[in-house]
Amino acid sequence: MAAALQVLPHLARAPLHPLLWWGSVARLASSMALAEQARQLFDSAVGAVLPGPMLHRALSLDPGGRQLKVRDRSFQLRQNVYLVGFGKAVMGMAAAAEELLGQHLVQGVISIPKGIRAAMERAGKQEMLLKPHSHVQVFEGAEDNLPDRDALRAALAIRQLAEGLTADDLLLVLISGGGSALLPAPIPPVTLEEKQTLTRLLAARGATIQELNTIRKALSQLKGGGLAQAAYPAQVVSLILSDVVGDPVEVIASGPTVASSHSVQDCLHIVNRYGLRAALPRSVKTVLSRADSDPHGPHSCGHVLNVIIGSNVLALAEAQRQAEALGYQAVVLSAAMQGDVKSMAQFYGLLAHVARTRLTPSMAGASVEEDAQLHELAADLQIPDLQLEEALETMARGRGPVCLLAGGEPTVQLQGSGRGGRNQELALRVGAELRRWPLGQIDVLFLSGGTDGQDGPTEAAGAWVTPELASQAAAEGLDMATFLAHNDSHTFFCRLQGGAHLLHTGMTGTNVMDTHLLFLRPR
Repeated sequence: MAAALQVLPHLARAPLHPLLWWGSVARLASSMALAEQARQLFDSAVGAVLPGPMLHRALSLDPGGRQLKVRDRSFQLRQNVYLVGFGKAVMGMAAAAEELLGQHLVQGVISIPKGIRAAMERAGKQEMLLKPHSHVQVFEGAEDNLPDRDALRAALAIRQLAEGLTADDLLLVLISGGGSALLPAPIPPVTLEEKQTLTRLLAARGATIQELNTIRKALSQLKGGGLAQAAYPAQVVSLILSDVVGDPVEVIASGPTVASSHSVQDCLHIVNRYGLRAALPRSVKTVLSRADSDPHGPHSCGHVLNVIIGSNVLALAEAQRQAEALGYQAVVLSAAMQGDVKSMAQFYGLLAHVARTRLTPSMAGASVEEDAQLHELAADLQIPDLQLEEALETMARGRGPVCLLAGGEPTVQLQGSGRGGRNQELALRVGAELRRWPLGQIDVLFLSGGTDGQDGPTEAAGAWVTPELASQAAAEGLDMATFLAHNDSHTFFCRLQGGAHLLHTGMTGTNVMDTHLLFLRPR
């Protein structure tokens, strides 16, 4: 209830009639109770995909300690294991792997985001830290999830280790979210700065993670199967914590252990789509032309075993179980939410309105027009396996509290220079949408949070909102539209009620994209 204490002074200053004031206090108490439950569910989702437990579920040693078992495969152990890794969750994964492998681990190199080791130390997460005399060398780089010189040094060290392996060796590759930025090794004559500029331009124009990774692979020594080729003839086992919608192994971290299927035409199509053909440096054109004329074609990765050990699906399943334990009818809408945040916010706002007609007995049902609009929005977003009908039927049947869960990674088209991330922007836009629809006698709360604990270049993981957001902002002189126009959601939430709506978790040590929670509770 600490957040409620922050909010009450703002409410007390408002010149309300006593009955209205007490009504506002009651709604506030209900909102704070929902916010506490939302945080509980979010924490349970994150807890289900922490790196240590996931890695131990995927790997095991036989009783004699002579074989490493990975799913249905076994690998001979004789002090012949090497380890490389890159991503936000990799330090915890490496710590668990080294503990399991013991003397069989000869050497390792991992690339992790700058500052994440210190953050884990401050948080006291000893289980995610390597031991003092570890055989694993740690590089830190890619500040603000952008490839830099430190990440390049790490990538070259990883390549050097892989190239020195023999047919008797086993390379364990650990991959998690953020891995692509932590493994930059552009093909000469492309420079890191040229590749970084092109990627930044594409991201700013709304390119999807799949499109960004297609470009990265085409210009990289290690991505698109390059790491696997460097390690040949060693056996390679790649353990992957997915941060990409649908868990495609060729896309996660740009597929360093998966043979690439991209073509030059794919790359040029992407560049043309976002109007950047004229901006391509000569070096990029040179590398693409070489790839197009490669007589050997795509490389094979038959010596590689790729295993997904954790994903958004696992996180949402655990949150669903927790929601049901709290008495909610819980439905997972999709683990593959994607598309522009504006359209996604409209979808969630209209979904809340249509839900009201199912949850409130006095309502005759949503209008045909509103139902059609909701389904049209869903179709435009092209969300795979969307369980919209199941959610609506559940609400119509139960007439009780409902929690709708979803995961994925929406995109933001940058228009301003404000601070924030996709989760805070989505929450703010949903708050703006909720004021458009009369929600009647149901309490509504929406939360969006990044499972890595960091939303964009901020210390928040995300934010939560209710239909009262617009009036709360107006009472403090905050114009929501202005903040949205400048992509400045973090500043908005910092100023609103002393930051009470921000979701702060600290670095979690994992990353499986984002979690969205929509609570709908009849009063």
